[in-house]
Amino acid sequence: MAKAPPIRGEVWLVDLGLSAKVRPCLILSIPYEENERALITVLPHTTSKRGSRFEVDIKVPFLREGVFDAQNLITIPRSKFIRKLGELSNMQLSSVVKSIKLWLKL
Repeated sequence: MAKAPPIRGEVWLVDLGLSAKVRPCLILSIPYEENERALITVLPHTTSKRGSRFEVDIKVPFLREGVFDAQNLITIPRSKFIRKLGELSNMQLSSVVKSIKLWLKL
């Protein structure tokens, strides 16, 4: 049985490769369709805070103390997703999106 696909607002454990390791990532993109590339844009969670205006500190029971850093958007294949950890509320997701808009000047 295939795993359910990651959905915007969910946090998944993702294999980001040798240098970035396996870490929690927030799903940002919408689901892809059958004729589109199986790519998903995520925002990794880090425990290395820098105090940047682009960092969003969200407290949820399934993550260690840390931040989502809007400067670290990554697009990766669906095959790198390991398992769902939880999901953010609409208000929490909105605060992350606000930081991304600031970073990208949208």
